[in-house]
Amino acid sequence: MSNRVLKWMRTQRDTGRWRNTDAMYRAVVVGVGLIVAGVLVHQLALVLFGAPLLISALLAMARPQPGEPDVRQPKLPRALEQAQLAEAVFEIDADPGVELVALRAPHGKVRGVGPVHLLPGTVKNVRTTLGYGGWGEGVDLRLDRLFAGPDALRVFGPVVGTEGRRTILPPVKLLPAGPLPPRPSGLVGVHRSPRPGDSTELRDIRAFQPGDRLRRVDWRVSLRASASAGGVMSPSMLHVRERHADADASLVLAIDTRVDVGAELAEWSTALVGNGVRVGGSLDTSVQAACSLAASYLRQGDRVGLVDLGRPQLSLAPGTGPRQLLKLRHQLVICARSAGWAPRPVLRPRQAPTGSLVMVLSPFLDDAMVELTATVARRGIRVLAMDLLPDPLVPAAGDPWGEAVLKVLRAEHTVRLETLREHGIPVLRWGDEVSATLRVLARGRRR
Repeated sequence: MSNRVLKWMRTQRDTGRWRNTDAMYRAVVVGVGLIVAGVLVHQLALVLFGAPLLISALLAMARPQPGEPDVRQPKLPRALEQAQLAEAVFEIDADPGVELVALRAPHGKVRGVGPVHLLPGTVKNVRTTLGYGGWGEGVDLRLDRLFAGPDALRVFGPVVGTEGRRTILPPVKLLPAGPLPPRPSGLVGVHRSPRPGDSTELRDIRAFQPGDRLRRVDWRVSLRASASAGGVMSPSMLHVRERHADADASLVLAIDTRVDVGAELAEWSTALVGNGVRVGGSLDTSVQAACSLAASYLRQGDRVGLVDLGRPQLSLAPGTGPRQLLKLRHQLVICARSAGWAPRPVLRPRQAPTGSLVMVLSPFLDDAMVELTATVARRGIRVLAMDLLPDPLVPAAGDPWGEAVLKVLRAEHTVRLETLREHGIPVLRWGDEVSATLRVLARGRRR
């Protein structure tokens, strides 16, 4: 008997064909039982109650089986902006025998499979709007469906739809970009190079030399020089304007994906579901800051690269242009998805070219980050540290040691930041004026 029950249950889970529901079997059993009981005890009311149940079940069995229904799921872009709305239109192909359609689809800013929507069987098109409240990667559209015949005595499904995974890119906030230290190689860009070139900024006025172009001759200075020599114009009296060359700069954004902490100390040890990024936490702020800084400096023609200090294999080489920004935003989503604790941060020398500026984005909760940042600075590379520890921090409620833990944590964090400053590394917080600090670094490089 138990084998028959298991076999019947497996048949009920078969979603590839029309099947009878439990309501069908209950209608037959209860209908026959009431009719037999009414006949035996001579009660017409029991017969009148049981007859409609039995007749409806027999009519459902006698009807021809409808064809296999289907729902065509629309194709949406694989990558969308955080504030972008996407409209999905589902096309339902079902026979007239279908009376009810149950669709499980998201609507609005609900992510995941979404709630169940009950629709009449005559509906052919269903529209839903998908909104995205946060960045990251996950399932935003999985169309589960169930089709029901008359009186829901026969159903087709439930059918689990294909998951549509979408990448929501981190937001970009344009910032006023400051000058970066120019690279020693390259003759293009918007930053002044110490070498002569063809820029617009005057470097010096000197005597004409073989190989100089005539269009660089400063005729006013040349005429004054010839007038002081008696009015005789000779090649030795010619003077040319020498200008600075334009150089591009290289910015390397090094993000610490080893830790992700929020303002609540009690939640630091709590694991998160999904992409594992705390809203408003250090990793969320780090990703948004990296996107905004990259967009600002790529807009003025600089080279921007990305380094994942926890997993250096996920890093992105420096590049230029809008395509580099798109690649960097996608790579940040991958870094956040793979974020997790690593024993030591890693920043290889080839990931920070000579003459570049390395901006380290981290909450600096361990000494390994301070050692790495100081090591990069000792290589002769300009380093800027951006502290992303949430402020203010909230101690664990109900914990008698909460305030003491907070004081110790703040004291250790202050010591680490002072150590960075002792190594000549400027320390900023996200939201501070980055341009002014970069301007100071650029002036120091030129001196």
